[in-house]
Amino acid sequence: MTISSPVNGIPTGWKADVLSLLGGPIKRRLAQWGKVLSQISVLEPTLQGEANRDLKKRSLSLKYRAKSGEVLAKLLPEAFALVREAAVRTIGQRHYDVQMIGGMALFNGCIAEMETGEGKTLTATLPLYMHALVGKGAHLATVNDYLAERDANFLRPVYDLLGLTVGTILTKHTSKDRRAAYACDITYGTAKEFGFDFLRDRLLLRRMGVSQASIFGEITSARLDPTSEQPVQRGAHFCLVDEADSILIDEARTPLIIGSLGDKAIEKIVGTYRWAAESVPRFVEDQHYEYEHDDKKVELTASGRQLVRTLPKPDILATVGLIDLYQYVERAIKVDRDFLLDRQYVVKEGEIIIVDENTGRLAEGRKWRDGIHQAIEAKERIEVTVPTGQAARITVQDLFLRYEHLAGMTGTAMTASREFRKVYKKVVVPVPTNRACQRKRLPELVYAHADDKWNAIVEETVELHRQGRPVLIGTRSIDKSVILSKLLADKGIEHKVLNAHEVAAEADIVALAGLPGKVTVATNMAGRGTDIKLGSGVADLGGLHVICTELHDSARIDRQLMGRCGRQGDPGTVRQYMSLDDDVIRTGFGPETAEKMTALGEKGTNPQQYLGLLQRAQRKVERRHLRDRFVLLYHEKERKKMQREMGQDPYLDTPD
Repeated sequence: MTISSPVNGIPTGWKADVLSLLGGPIKRRLAQWGKVLSQISVLEPTLQGEANRDLKKRSLSLKYRAKSGEVLAKLLPEAFALVREAAVRTIGQRHYDVQMIGGMALFNGCIAEMETGEGKTLTATLPLYMHALVGKGAHLATVNDYLAERDANFLRPVYDLLGLTVGTILTKHTSKDRRAAYACDITYGTAKEFGFDFLRDRLLLRRMGVSQASIFGEITSARLDPTSEQPVQRGAHFCLVDEADSILIDEARTPLIIGSLGDKAIEKIVGTYRWAAESVPRFVEDQHYEYEHDDKKVELTASGRQLVRTLPKPDILATVGLIDLYQYVERAIKVDRDFLLDRQYVVKEGEIIIVDENTGRLAEGRKWRDGIHQAIEAKERIEVTVPTGQAARITVQDLFLRYEHLAGMTGTAMTASREFRKVYKKVVVPVPTNRACQRKRLPELVYAHADDKWNAIVEETVELHRQGRPVLIGTRSIDKSVILSKLLADKGIEHKVLNAHEVAAEADIVALAGLPGKVTVATNMAGRGTDIKLGSGVADLGGLHVICTELHDSARIDRQLMGRCGRQGDPGTVRQYMSLDDDVIRTGFGPETAEKMTALGEKGTNPQQYLGLLQRAQRKVERRHLRDRFVLLYHEKERKKMQREMGQDPYLDTPD
């Protein structure tokens, strides 16, 4: 038996044999994949001596064998070795051994947790190539058009050398463009576009009178008229989800909906929204309405309903029922309380654009349901878009559970491993880093008031800037990034602000954030997908310093921000700042506790002793969101089951 040393923490040789039998579930998998890694390495010298045309011949041979029904796992060593050699020749990058392990995890349908900077983009080529060999299409779903187009263009030479075609699905693309992209061996796009294309195809098939071959929506192509409009997709074989925690978990509660205009009178609806928005200041909490902080629900009291009846109304509202008026007013009050400009949304060119609470990016084309979006439009006094009926609907969970093979990768998956296992039947595998992580987490600091906290953050930034170290500061919302930006400007600190207003320059701003003396203020995880590389001499100074300005609703978002430093063994430091009037206390424990904590801060109590309370508040919010997602999953399953028993299409026959 050959004795060999571990490769980047991955057991090989006799150690792999032992761990594959005696180790825990994760260690057994890594040990088994470590043995395959040795087989890949043996092939490398041979491939290095072959011409490009010979590599393509090998690839086409693998494709023939895969289409002939040969088990893909048997082709893996040669396939992975081919992709590694093709990447070296075309883009000058060689997959690290840990990236090969990550590729094996993804090929086997796992969720791979890979630290920031470990090269998820390059790792994705491995499972995409493997599943593309069978000729049924392999999809990569990412968070926005920019990343989809960037990654597809960057990796196209690798796939070209191996004889595979690559397509990209972008929001601006026509049906013809989309059909061509889906016909490629590998297709890059966003989860949103994949979902809407599925729904549009479903609607088209219904109009054509074509039945679905199965509940998963696979179409019977033989019955399609080639001269008429055609569906753009060709089934759901394999999908690799980038930023899997964001897409599969954080966005799981957001359904994708294609609307259809109803018969309601547009003028009456718009008038009612506007009247309700103008009436909000007249309603007083606990007198005219009650507010449930846990569920964020508004309900009018008897006094409030009386006020609705007595308020002056325009003539156009004369035929609107009282029950409807109550609901419009309750919705308007909720919007006024819970949906704030430059936090939950921005106004751009006369349109309400949602700010994704998990990424800090603009969610173009997305709208809130149940009239919330229209109520916000009325609140901001812009054109109120008529709410539409529902022609087709699918949740993110349903969309990805349609795929025969599914995998995902992200920097923060272990904390959500239970949810991945229960909802998607996926195991989370932490992939070892290529180099040992040198990130240092400095002690958390808690302040009595937000003003004290911001001043302390600015002072630390000024000191580090003086030393020449780059600083990345993460905020929860746009308005807070603006506050911090002003404070930094007052101190004469030159800096860049990255929030939803600067999304076009996101990658450029983030890519420069590691240069000497750079100060960058960013909302949430803005910049995910772009590496922060340290400038000359920065590593000697201690690397990038990341400042978290408050706890997010999920610790995963905090971890994502912290992971921006210390990539590929670089040095880096992280510090978490908090204050007793942070939003997480109100969200977690309600207004009474929040007011009590604010009062304690004013009395001069030592705020540091309440660090545990702030962390418990975050965990409580996390549990609540987890419960909400499980409830949604249960109701979706029950709804689909009921509709199928009634002979209905659960995607098209969903009631409003």
